[in-house]
Amino acid sequence: MEDHNTSIIGFDSIAQAGGEAKNPQRSLPLAIGIAIGAVSLYYFIFTTAVYNAVPWQFIAEEAQQKDISAPGLLGYLLNPTWAIVITLGAAIALINDLPAMLLSVSRLMFAWAEDGIFPKQVARIQPKYKTPINAILLSGGMATIGILGSHLAGDFFLGIDIMVTSMLVNFLLMCITVISLPTYNPPLAQTVSIFKSRSAQLLIAIPGALLLFLFLIVHTIKDLQVNVDAWYFHSTWVWLLVMGIASLIFLWKVQQLRRAGLNVKDTFKDLPEY
Repeated sequence: MEDHNTSIIGFDSIAQAGGEAKNPQRSLPLAIGIAIGAVSLYYFIFTTAVYNAVPWQFIAEEAQQKDISAPGLLGYLLNPTWAIVITLGAAIALINDLPAMLLSVSRLMFAWAEDGIFPKQVARIQPKYKTPINAILLSGGMATIGILGSHLAGDFFLGIDIMVTSMLVNFLLMCITVISLPTYNPPLAQTVSIFKSRSAQLLIAIPGALLLFLFLIVHTIKDLQVNVDAWYFHSTWVWLLVMGIASLIFLWKVQQLRRAGLNVKDTFKDLPEY
């Protein structure tokens, strides 16, 4: 699970920094393709090893009762020292996620503030280091609140489940964007340089959207069927609460922009020049 989330965060983060890459139209899809191939091969080998070491019937039974992890499963077979080493490796992998997450989330907050969706103070640049200091601090603060909330809930996987929901929705919207872009924004659709064929785009986007929607439904049903002490121990309700608050802020700021005379629809159709 840890490596899976790391790979997803990596794809999301590199997309945020894509404008700074050399020849991003070629290098980013190539890098993502290589990463998907390497990660898929690793998971196939790792999963095969786990199921050969631990019977799948036992894994299925444990999964019905609690969240499971590779260290927890292999802990039944290995010396406790090795279980600690595996857990330490997973912790290091999660720590390595932090810079990438702060990079991508702070960039989004900075861009939203530049567009007027967030307060302008969020886009403030630190004079000495030329970094969006307020966006970075807010991103780190929200992440800290999430970690503390998961800790107080006594369920580390609560935070992971919230992130999985967010990523599934995020990539689902990306697929929907590929499908609808020629209709909504034809000039921008004409700039696509990878898979220029419309048939190829739809061949990727439509199955992707259907699979992601299916995964989202399965993930949500599984979460809501778990017996917990309070509603906020369900990741789905927490995610909906946060998204609801964020959506209200977005609608409020968009309404302010419209009252100021800005054509929001046309403005958001144009990509910024960097």
